[in-house]
Amino acid sequence: MNRVADFESEIAAITQVVATVEHAQRNELVEEFVSLFREDAIWTTGAGKLLIGRDAIAAFTRQVLPGAMKGLVPSYEVVHVLFIRPDVAAVKVRQRYFSPAGELLTEQGEGTPMYVMSKEDGRWLLTANQNTGVAANG
Repeated sequence: MNRVADFESEIAAITQVVATVEHAQRNELVEEFVSLFREDAIWTTGAGKLLIGRDAIAAFTRQVLPGAMKGLVPSYEVVHVLFIRPDVAAVKVRQRYFSPAGELLTEQGEGTPMYVMSKEDGRWLLTANQNTGVAANG
């Protein structure tokens, strides 16, 4: 067994989940977004709202996502992965917003979500997540 190849394969799979989050957000695809969560997942929104379970996450997302990305192109970049166990990973993400022309929209701020993912039946899923804005320097 090649441990380096296994590690790289897991990182690629985790990165693909984050890319799917980006795709779902960009295209306001509620069901695609919700499908990335474990049934009993925890999500704390950027505004601090706690959502417990996929049903609560889905209900909230159906209210806020449609129309939310008008004029915005979100970007999600994996910046660090810490494997807590082979099937559990803490994933730090850089979240930024761009205009449709590709200009960084600094007035939107930057996010620094933390996704704890677990591997369930061979698939990485969002399990315990906190969406946090980057604090202003001062």
